[in-house]
Amino acid sequence: MLQSNEKIIKHKVGLLNLAEELGNMSKACQIMGLSRDTFYRYRDAVEDGGVEALLERPRRSPNLKNRVDIETENAVVAYAVEYPAHGQVRVSNELRKLGVFVSASGVRSTWMRHDLANFKTRLKALEAKVRRRRHHPHRGPSPGAGKEEAGRGWAWGEIETAHPGYLGSQDTFYVGTLKGVGRIYQQTYIDTYAKTAQAKLYKTKTPITAADMLNDKVLPFHEQHDLPVLRILTDRGTEYCGRADRHDYQLFLAINDIDHTRTKVKSPQTNGICERFHKTILQEFYQVVFRRKIYETIEQLQIDLDQWIDYYNNERTHQGKICEGRTPMQTQLDGKEIWKEKFVDQT
Repeated sequence: MLQSNEKIIKHKVGLLNLAEELGNMSKACQIMGLSRDTFYRYRDAVEDGGVEALLERPRRSPNLKNRVDIETENAVVAYAVEYPAHGQVRVSNELRKLGVFVSASGVRSTWMRHDLANFKTRLKALEAKVRRRRHHPHRGPSPGAGKEEAGRGWAWGEIETAHPGYLGSQDTFYVGTLKGVGRIYQQTYIDTYAKTAQAKLYKTKTPITAADMLNDKVLPFHEQHDLPVLRILTDRGTEYCGRADRHDYQLFLAINDIDHTRTKVKSPQTNGICERFHKTILQEFYQVVFRRKIYETIEQLQIDLDQWIDYYNNERTHQGKICEGRTPMQTQLDGKEIWKEKFVDQT
């Protein structure tokens, strides 16, 4: 160790001496293959603490007493692989429900030790786990990054919403291309107050599919919970806009006495609630399930999508301004009481 330290000091002092002899610090750095920042660091160290300051200081060994126990560590790693899109705070909260108590910083430290510190590395860990299980690579579709049109951001819009059912937001999400099936589109509906979500998959994006989504998923859900759908916000896509007397979606809204609001021209952020949900479902559902399973039909994918939507509505806490850590369904139930007090009981 002593001989190694002497070599290190000679090398560093050599740079300082060479610069002094040449009278040119830049030339000395070029000859030694070091940067000027390194030269200044060596020079300042000698000025402050003498030649001994150039010694390599060994890193402190970690205090193992501060680490979580092995059972907790294994639980954090297993959860990270199973739910790679969840952040450290959500992981801490979800594990607490299972009786595993670890702080968000403890989750982060465990990730760092197992090379799981970011979303991509956790996805790779999931892929490796699935490959070991299947013994052959994934051949599923590559999920899209949102709508086909470029330039769509994940911005939240300022939307006025008074209670569940007051305003819904509907949008089309391009999922990807499924081998043997073709392109897949998702019709998405979000209640802007409670953030409850509905989603259905189609092979095309047309007025018929947009209307079918409302008829098959949205209106039955609201009828089940005795809530009206008063107004729907969409962008200006052809599946949502057209002549009222010839357009299937427009006709459906008219028949069901639902008002239609369109986003402003060149302002897609006003439908930001759907856009933000699309980012969530891409990361937490599609990018995960396409690494776990090979889908041969759109119906198979719809089954798993329905299960995830149920989890999203009933179990996954939402950090939005209205939900404030509650699940969307709990927010809807609380909001329904507000709606009854303000709008029903007074009539």
